[in-house]
Amino acid sequence: MKKILVLGSGAAGTMAANKLQQKIGGNGWQVTIIDNDELHHYQPGWLFIPFGVYTAQECVKPKRDFIPPGVEFVLDEIVHVDTDKRRVEGKKAHYDYDWLVIASGCRIAPEEVEGMMDGWQKSIHTFYTLQGANALYKKLKYFDSGRLVVNIAELPFKCPVAPIEFVFMADWYLRVKGVRDKVEIELVSPLADIFTKPMAARTFGSFAEKKDIHFTGNFDLARVNSNENTIESYKGDKVQYDLLVSIPPNFGASFIGESGIGDPMCYVDTDQHSLKAKKFDRVYVIGDATNVPTSKAGAVAHYESDTVVENLVREIEGQLPKPTFDGHATCFICSGYERALLIDFNYQTEPLPGKFPFPGLGPFNLLGESTFNYYGKMMFKWVYWNLMLKGLELPLEPQFTMAGKMRHSFA
Repeated sequence: MKKILVLGSGAAGTMAANKLQQKIGGNGWQVTIIDNDELHHYQPGWLFIPFGVYTAQECVKPKRDFIPPGVEFVLDEIVHVDTDKRRVEGKKAHYDYDWLVIASGCRIAPEEVEGMMDGWQKSIHTFYTLQGANALYKKLKYFDSGRLVVNIAELPFKCPVAPIEFVFMADWYLRVKGVRDKVEIELVSPLADIFTKPMAARTFGSFAEKKDIHFTGNFDLARVNSNENTIESYKGDKVQYDLLVSIPPNFGASFIGESGIGDPMCYVDTDQHSLKAKKFDRVYVIGDATNVPTSKAGAVAHYESDTVVENLVREIEGQLPKPTFDGHATCFICSGYERALLIDFNYQTEPLPGKFPFPGLGPFNLLGESTFNYYGKMMFKWVYWNLMLKGLELPLEPQFTMAGKMRHSFA
């Protein structure tokens, strides 16, 4: 029996394992997932916990519920990968493989920022973990005046639209509470603009301006001073806060760095089109563990899973991998008051206005705000648990398409 190991059972690893099992499982191949946690987190839901839209219980389910029959689930913590010997070392045992899929995600590292831990979960919070989202819910519940600062520490980070979505939702939440006039909201970022893609940046920037949300760009975070409640850039600029919502540095899994198979931030150097590891044979990488230049988000992992599975099977059958992944990303951005925006883009094409997923019909508006977009965002949780994780077909093309989109330019 030949073995395919999948390291990690988050969204990326679970989808890959399901699709691999459908393609070749049982035909002389054993698909095995290794993970150190029994619980699967619906990570897009973390952003909504601080505002009381979701509870923690709604965002967590047993991982084994999504592992198909025939796929082995091993509970162990990975400590080392030897790509020469094709062996993975865990704390409990070692595991040999014929092919490896790295789907180990990424993690926050607030300790990497000088001074950040001094005020952690006191005046400094995050929604990038379940524990952090729960603590922020308790903090926001009674926050009724002062400066709310959302800071992106550095690039890359998971779900690039999440900080924008958070400040939009915070504006709504504080207005509903009747205290928005006593709270300043500021988004502080290392980026020059509010988003990396110019057309979407103009749209998001316009919404932020209308909501009286201030944006400070080109801010390279050097340190946090929790005694004076300020963040400071390497240039010496300071921003004062009463409540700091941090997107700390994001790193890949520790074992990636310790095994010498990643870059300094523990991401695996990955071919951006085939999703094969550049430096190692018989290794594919999917989801947040890659260093490909697209969003670290669940929708991206969904689109990547088809390329990873197809190419792995092709190589098993003696064929060359195909460069079919184009960086496709689809993101809903809630804007408050049960409305949301939607963007769809890839490596080459920035978000454009139009209709999605069906040209001319939608039902979702691209680069525009609508109540139906909000329903789509809320419906996604059901789609995620019941279809996407299980590797079932969705009405979404893995590759980006211009169908339904309007070429548009700003004067």
